[in-house]
Amino acid sequence: MKKSTVKKITEIFPAALVWLTLLAVVILSFARPLWAIYFILVFVVYWIVRLFYMLVWLLISWFKYYRDIKIDWLEKIKKLDKNYLEYYHIIEYPACGEPYEVVERSLDELLKTHYPKDRMIVVLGGEERKGEQFQEVAKKITEKFGHQFFKLLVTVHKLQPDELQGKGANVHHMELEIKKLVDELALPYEKLIVSSFDIETLPHKQYFSYLAYKYLTHPNPTHASYQPLILYNNNIWQSSPIIRVVASATTFWLLTDLSRPEKLLTFSSHSMSFKMLVDVGFHDNTIVTEDSRICLQGLLKYDGKYEVVPMFITLSMDTVYIGKFWQSIKNQYKQMRRWAWGVEHFPWMWENFFGQNANKNISFKKRLQYLWNQTEGMYSWAVAPLLILIVGRLPLYLASDADKATAFFQNAPRMLENLMFVGMVGLILNSIMYTLMLPTKPKNYSWCNYLIMVAQWVVFPVTMIIFGSVPAIDAQTRLMLGGKYKLGFWVTEKKIEK
Repeated sequence: MKKSTVKKITEIFPAALVWLTLLAVVILSFARPLWAIYFILVFVVYWIVRLFYMLVWLLISWFKYYRDIKIDWLEKIKKLDKNYLEYYHIIEYPACGEPYEVVERSLDELLKTHYPKDRMIVVLGGEERKGEQFQEVAKKITEKFGHQFFKLLVTVHKLQPDELQGKGANVHHMELEIKKLVDELALPYEKLIVSSFDIETLPHKQYFSYLAYKYLTHPNPTHASYQPLILYNNNIWQSSPIIRVVASATTFWLLTDLSRPEKLLTFSSHSMSFKMLVDVGFHDNTIVTEDSRICLQGLLKYDGKYEVVPMFITLSMDTVYIGKFWQSIKNQYKQMRRWAWGVEHFPWMWENFFGQNANKNISFKKRLQYLWNQTEGMYSWAVAPLLILIVGRLPLYLASDADKATAFFQNAPRMLENLMFVGMVGLILNSIMYTLMLPTKPKNYSWCNYLIMVAQWVVFPVTMIIFGSVPAIDAQTRLMLGGKYKLGFWVTEKKIEK
């Protein structure tokens, strides 16, 4: 079969699987309502079991997080056999039109971290399309921070014909410029730890000490990416309840996966070895989801001998809230759709794991595991909320009088309600954990806002559909249709609330 044909089939497959499932349930609801009810009940039971399985891992990660943030990691690395001062942190900040205040806040917080600043190389990368605005921001940043780190490098990316406009292309260019600087300074690649941050990323004060400890104690540190816990706490008190619920759901998903490294891919802001970046040719400049692709590039390059190391420490970022409710809702949908565009990894993974370019040096089990995690994750994201909360009710209304007379049918609604009630346990636990992770309440906010923070979780089922299933189906369908329907990179608007 031609390579182009296989590529098209693998682009169609994820969306086809989702649409066939939903259509099958709808058709069964008309033709065989009892069959549809059986399927839905089995599906819901599976999800309840899965929910409690995930809650176990969530609690494990929760306790590890509270354990690790109490440790003085700088003191720990000082006691290691290796000299941590031989290692440098490179922090990448790709920018695209963000105001000076956003960039300034990020570097101000960077200065507050517990790590020697003369072992930090900060890179601010702008895009040519934002030329004048970026140059003005870069000038102010250089004036204020230019002498506070070992090096402050400013780059400007000009889009090339073979690139996709967006963060991936910008970061790729930044890393090419970083290599020039590193070679000029004659710094060893394996002693450079790169953190690829979104522009608004605010690290925990111990982040770089913790990262250095993980790196220096890893048996093969250049063959690993390092994934921290992402919190959306920068503007959490100012955000609307809907935006807060969606953002926190992402945090809990990542918190769950941190205790399951076999399912973990890099997401958003993360860290890795500069040697690995050089070996794989840097972040992919032709895709939207370069943040998760980079660890797959490492897996492929090193014949499967690559991993994502969980870090139970936080990076805090902005929610999409910009002070305008409906525009923020629209932005939230676009952000979730962009994340769901991670489905673009499926054709790449098939080609490099099982297709003509398959790396057979990676064990079959590991290749299958990664492909299954990708497939199951994207499928569940798109199907589960819609099936459980909306489509699953359809056969209850379409059953014939004969079907309604059966004991099974009469008990089905009660069984569904009981299962949903069990599922609420997880929701209540999430709301408690979320409240405990909130930053300090601003002085001008009443204590009543804590009640709102708990009560807001009643909208969670709705957000699962509007900001879960719908954008996931949207993204997967766009990949299936291809051409003009494929997504480009959407830049999240940033604004600091006064």
